[in-house]
Amino acid sequence: MQYEQFRDVFNNRIFEKSKTDLLKKVAEYPDRYTGLFRPTKPKAKLLQNLLQSNEIRFGDAFEEWIETQLHHTGWAQLPKRVTTVDGQQLSFDQLVEKNGTVLFIEQKVRDDHDSSKKRGQVTNFETKLDYIMLNYPGKQIISYFYFIDPSLKKNANYYRQRLAEIAAEYKLPATLAYGTELYDALGMADQWQQNLDWLKRWKAELDEMPSIDFDENADVTFDEVKDMLPIVFRKLFTHQAVMESILPVIFPQNAVPKLLRDHFAAQPLPIYQKLAAYIDSYLAA
Repeated sequence: MQYEQFRDVFNNRIFEKSKTDLLKKVAEYPDRYTGLFRPTKPKAKLLQNLLQSNEIRFGDAFEEWIETQLHHTGWAQLPKRVTTVDGQQLSFDQLVEKNGTVLFIEQKVRDDHDSSKKRGQVTNFETKLDYIMLNYPGKQIISYFYFIDPSLKKNANYYRQRLAEIAAEYKLPATLAYGTELYDALGMADQWQQNLDWLKRWKAELDEMPSIDFDENADVTFDEVKDMLPIVFRKLFTHQAVMESILPVIFPQNAVPKLLRDHFAAQPLPIYQKLAAYIDSYLAA
């Protein structure tokens, strides 16, 4: 495995759809960005939202990367999104099999949940363990409640006690792990150290602050956002407060709106002709 693979997973997961997601949020909840009763100006709120979204996607990136590492060490993928007999939909962070052993990992970036959320996390873990036990009879099952960041252990005592109770009830291993502990248990300690080294290298390559100027690399932004649903564009380019205080921040040179206008004008459906007209009116204002 190479650093470039690690870098691509994290960049793609965290940044690839960040602009699309932000525009959708602005279109759906414009008052969160433009409302009078907000302690921040629109630019600060946009940046705050982008940073929060990147934090969430950081966990998604680590989920994909750990899955890649498990596959690299011989674990075969099992279905991660399933529906139970009573219609409940479950999504597993990691569910893999090797040599007759099923490995289930419920992973989070850090252990900083409040008291109500930590109870829900354990209930979710037990529900998924129920499904595995019923659907993989005859298999050895091992499970981990895993936090990637070892520096925070806010609820360690609670989780350890509850997992011990679950393990006793199910007669299955259910283990709490932080940082390298999971990798050590799976014989992958060298890959944990590699994660740390590559994470430092990746962070050193990042900009100090993400840009909310979507006209930078306008062609790239256009390719990312052009296939959003028409309703998103209609809301963005007809909402007066958004057009006055949000769009000038995101599109300071109007490079992307011009590309979108020309693209929509070339589409046969009437809704796209209407969108082109909305954008043209915005540009002319």
